[in-house]
Amino acid sequence: MRIGELSRRTGVRTHQLRYYEAQGLLDVARRSNGYREFDEGAVLRVRQIRHLLDAGLSSEDIAYVLPCAVGEEPQLPGCVELLTAMRSRLRRLEDQMARLARSRSALAGYIAAAERVGGETYPPLEGATAERVPA
Repeated sequence: MRIGELSRRTGVRTHQLRYYEAQGLLDVARRSNGYREFDEGAVLRVRQIRHLLDAGLSSEDIAYVLPCAVGEEPQLPGCVELLTAMRSRLRRLEDQMARLARSRSALAGYIAAAERVGGETYPPLEGATAERVPA
């Protein structure tokens, strides 16, 4: 099948499919006219890639685990190398979430403090107007 059909069948845009190909995540043959030719297995492979991306894995992580993927969701065997890679990614996600939670808390604190003060304009300069307040 050509790239347009693969796009329609998977709901993934053609530029994303080309990216997957460039990253080595998706195998493709070339016709004599240069058109990409995907086999039927490409539909499953694209769905696997999408599920793994949704799980927060990078394309590099996916390239590592994809050869072991089974089924659409996909299922991954519990071998040591795969578990190590996925645990590492999980730790990175947890670190990011902790940083975001700290940022959220600090921002909420600033907002609460500003709302308690109320009535004053920003910046607190003589002649300041609400129009000058950054959005």
